[in-house]
Amino acid sequence: MKCAVRANGKRAEGKALLETTEIIFRSDALRLKIPFAGMKSVKAVDGELRVQSTDGAVVFEVGPQAEKWAQKILHPKSRMEKLGVKEGAKVTVIGKLDAEFEAELEKVTPDFVRGTIAKNTEFIFLAAETQKELARAPNIAKVMRGAAGLWIVYPKGRKDITENGVLSVGRKAGLKDVKVVGFSPTHTALKFVLPVEKR
Repeated sequence: MKCAVRANGKRAEGKALLETTEIIFRSDALRLKIPFAGMKSVKAVDGELRVQSTDGAVVFEVGPQAEKWAQKILHPKSRMEKLGVKEGAKVTVIGKLDAEFEAELEKVTPDFVRGTIAKNTEFIFLAAETQKELARAPNIAKVMRGAAGLWIVYPKGRKDITENGVLSVGRKAGLKDVKVVGFSPTHTALKFVLPVEKR
């Protein structure tokens, strides 16, 4: 969101992003990345999010969002909660995702399937490290049924696979993008579903 930030005696206007494990602020004059782990205190006061980090005090002028952001930082949701995967959900993983994610998935839904899309699958996770892997999305879209969700997990900060590229592939496959989640410090996940009229 667009906001102003005060840090080190300077004030800058730019864009703040509340990610899964950090706050990022970008402007021409100032760039910040503050990991939650490096925050000593977090308070919401009069529309300001006041963060005391290992590098000093930073104030984000985010208005009514201040309280919500403070709660998200102080009580972060688990990755499974963010992805909407509940206990016992039917999940298929296509491609290679990090071992930590698979361990988390196993705790919630021990019988998740790898490689082949199981009948009545509620969530499909597609690892898209390359364009070739991303190109599997249209074939997956053809076998999706009902309210099943396709999460495309792709690397951050690469020029060969971008958010726009992933959105384009999903939309051309006839899917609707509904959510984006910071999957990990290195990856983003975009969720696609079938439009209501095609279910």
